[in-house]
This record gives sequence, C-alpha cells and structure tokens, in this order.
Amino acid sequence: MDVITDERCLAYHLPGHPERPSRVKDTVAALRSQDELEIEWLKPGQPADEVLLRGHSRAHLQALRSPDRDFDGDTPAYPAIDTHARRAVGGALDALALALENRTVLSLLRPPGHHATRNRAMGFCYLSSIGISVLDAAARLGRRIAVFDFDVHHGNGTEALLQDQEQVAFFSVHQHPCYPGSGVTNVGSNCFNFPVPPRTPRDEYLGVLRRALQSLVRWKPDLIAVSAGFDAYARDPIAQETLEAEDFFALGAVLQAQGIPFYSVLEGGYSDDLPELVLAYLRGIQSRK
Repeated sequence: MDVITDERCLAYHLPGHPERPSRVKDTVAALRSQDELEIEWLKPGQPADEVLLRGHSRAHLQALRSPDRDFDGDTPAYPAIDTHARRAVGGALDALALALENRTVLSLLRPPGHHATRNRAMGFCYLSSIGISVLDAAARLGRRIAVFDFDVHHGNGTEALLQDQEQVAFFSVHQHPCYPGSGVTNVGSNCFNFPVPPRTPRDEYLGVLRRALQSLVRWKPDLIAVSAGFDAYARDPIAQETLEAEDFFALGAVLQAQGIPFYSVLEGGYSDDLPELVLAYLRGIQSRK
C-alpha cells in the first residue's frame, strides 16, 4: 500500500480553522505506528502549469500566486498557498499513475480540492486535485475514469470541471441541505448526485453509497478516482451525519471488491478521530486484496 504525503503541507494554518495541520500530521502518525498495513511512503511531484490548466484558468493560477485578500470567509489567502495546492494536485496525479499499476494508493495531503472551480477557490479548496488528475488522464491516456466522491459535502468544483466532458463521469453522495448547497439533482450528461438528508440512519446512508457505486460500475470505467472525505462521521463538527469507523472500513472493502483500479485522495474530515477513520478505510481496502 502506498501513501503519498509531505510534511511541508503542515506549514500553513489559521487558529480555529477546521482545515488544520493536525488532520494530516496525526493521521500520518497513526499510520506509522500501526503494524497491520505495510506502507510505502512517497513524496508528491509538483505539476506544471499546462497540467493545472486542464481544470483552471490562467487568471485563477495567477490569483493563487499573489492573492491580495482572502478568497472567501472559509478559504484564507495563506502565504505560499499556491505551492501547497500544487503539491496536493501532484499527489493526486502520482496516485493515479500508481493505480494504473494496480497499486493501492492514498494521497494524504492538504489542502483538499473538490470545491475549487475553474476560476474560484472556495470551501477550504484552491485547486481541484481530483478534477485535474482525471481530466489529464482522460486527455493523455484515453481512459474512462469515474469519480466517486463520498465527502459529506457536494463536490461542486469537481462536478463543474467534469460536466459533459468525454470519457469522465462524476458520482457524489453527500448531505443536503449542507454546504455548498448544490448537488440536488443530476447535472449534464455525466454528473450523478445522490443527496441524503441530515441525520440519515447509518444503514440507509450505506445503502445510498452502495447504490451510487453500483451506478458508477454500470458506467464501466477503467479507473475510479475517489474523493475520500470522512466528514459523514457521526462526530464530525461541521456536518450532521451518522457513519462510524466500521462504515468506512465497509466502504473500502466494497470499493476494492469491484475489481476496478482506484486511487483515493483526502478531502474533508474534521473530527479528532480522522486518523482512526482513514485507518479503518485502508484496512477495509486491504481486507479484500
């Protein structure tokens, strides 16, 4: 099992902000201290502008390089945030390449990416790591790639980048109503949304996740890109859902059981229990290998 991370992603923070360095720092520590999973630790590459332009405008890249104000109330203009966001994109690109070799891989970096649109940083996200990696692979390799987004918040940025693009599809299970307020219905020809209400019982939520994954499999992708958000957890501070650690184990096992190569990229998950949830998910994947 491969985990892509880099301690430099811990360098920025804002006191009280839920997207904090300990999300990655504590998860890395938990993964290093366990002895059940054999992990190879890798560093991400840094993508060139021409790759980032698969998903974003030149104006947006310039705004990230030299921001003169916060992007919104949730998305501060941290020093060197463009470098951190590019590194997260590099992790997703590297994870995709490893998945094509049938390796199990998680990109464990920050910031997350699935809310970033072509021209806007929002919702803690600056560049669309999953979206860029999928569009780049579809263009270069001609593969059919599906995104499975189980973050509790709708991946509006990924959806916007992928809508009606050939060779790609987007499947999202998320709470509604909840930030960012989108994802109520399907969009375009290739974006499929599975909204669930707050406090959905665990068994019902897992049923929706399985139904979404079944729809994805019927689309017959060559590869699955997983936006792995762990904020549908019952004790996450910024959502109102009901999943427990064992449900993320089950989700990892179900993904692995499909027999389709996939790679996972960390999105949300803001409870102190995030390391336990990530470890459960990876154990679930490993249980079916």
